[in-house]
Amino acid sequence: MARPGNPSSEDPTVQIPADTIPTPDPPTRRMPRKITVTRVAAFRSRQLTGRAVDTFRRAATADGADRSGLTALTYATMVTYALDAAVAVALANTLFFAAATAESKTNVALYLAITVAPFAVIAPVIGPMLDRLQRGRRIAMAVSCGGRAALAVVMALNYDNWILYPAALGAMVLSKSFLVLKAAVTPRVLPPVITLATTNSRLTTFGMVAGGVAGAVAAGVSLPFGSPGALYWTATLGVVGAVACLRIPRWVESTAGEVAESLRSTRRGRSPTGHSVLVALWGTSAVRVLTGFLTLFVAFVVKSAAEDDPGRAPSQQLFLIGIVGAAAGAGLFLGNAVGSRIRFGRSETVVLGCVAGALAAAVLAAALPGIATAAVAALVGSTASAMAKVCLDAVIQRDLPEHARASAFGRSETVLQLAWVLGGALGVLLPHSTYWIGFTVVAAVIALVGLQAAMINRGGTLVPGLGTRSAP
Repeated sequence: MARPGNPSSEDPTVQIPADTIPTPDPPTRRMPRKITVTRVAAFRSRQLTGRAVDTFRRAATADGADRSGLTALTYATMVTYALDAAVAVALANTLFFAAATAESKTNVALYLAITVAPFAVIAPVIGPMLDRLQRGRRIAMAVSCGGRAALAVVMALNYDNWILYPAALGAMVLSKSFLVLKAAVTPRVLPPVITLATTNSRLTTFGMVAGGVAGAVAAGVSLPFGSPGALYWTATLGVVGAVACLRIPRWVESTAGEVAESLRSTRRGRSPTGHSVLVALWGTSAVRVLTGFLTLFVAFVVKSAAEDDPGRAPSQQLFLIGIVGAAAGAGLFLGNAVGSRIRFGRSETVVLGCVAGALAAAVLAAALPGIATAAVAALVGSTASAMAKVCLDAVIQRDLPEHARASAFGRSETVLQLAWVLGGALGVLLPHSTYWIGFTVVAAVIALVGLQAAMINRGGTLVPGLGTRSAP
């Protein structure tokens, strides 16, 4: 018989509280019976890997992302960042550094075409086409990844002849097309408990981590197998990306009640763009000019200095370029982290502040030329770019009706890509004998575009037709 106050499990009339029932400990891996250094290292490696995978899964599925479809889009975004990083590593010696050291204007023009043409093509042709082809978004994203896989194989088989260049151009066009499509799809998989700004910051962070890992693997593969080996690794990633895109939920194809968004003025059948959206778009574009400029200009300056100093080792050149690249990467992480956690009261003030910070960094690099100030400019510019993009996403979500957001995100991404390529073109065309000329010119461009944002904020415009117009 059970004692009073001590319920027994044998008495069916007594209910034992669930929180008092002991739960069995989760199964754990046992240490090997025979302890050796190799076995312990292998055991610890498996244990740490398992924990890392669990942490990654929790982060990717947090806030209901697995139910909304955001997790599937996160995986696809990670793969496309990985593809871009792997291609950059594989083609570094042939496209980037070869062009940077070339004295022939023809070679420089060819490199400029490879880097600029994708953006120029996307703006007038691909962006609007993808905006109209809304029911095929998942398929188009899968084609983007699969096409890059096929082109990577073509480049690997034709690494030493002219076919490499149009194949590289096609890969870049497909890469930028994916970004436009992703921007249009993201609002369709937004979990109800988080904002679009947080979602985009999360996608960027996951993508950057994946790009870093894939780039490191590509560099490791290229050591024994050369750049063609890294391109085959890229092709594998492309196949994985195509599968990941097809796993995005079907409801992103729904266009019920969706209309196209005009980023310029009110047109028949289009939704008008708000004042805050235009300010954020122009301001973010101003900062993107600096990030695009830094991506190419610093490497060209370093390579130009190496030609004047033949004793400088290639590893030293890579180290100098890596300093600026690391600063830019740190700025992206910092900007996304801050932007996803802070609730901005007035997005216009924040965006204009980002423009002022980017302009100040460019002026500093022009006044005190050197790799150190270039790294500071990269850190400030990347941070400002990420924060301004968070503001742009937030105001699109806040000010535009739901049926117009997908179109607005796709078109705004196209505009930002064009701003980046404007900076990149300046980085290629401006003299590379010194830092101050390039940074002076880019500071003037940032000031001009930023002034347009400031004037729109006050109700005016520098260029007629590009200001705020209300719907009739």
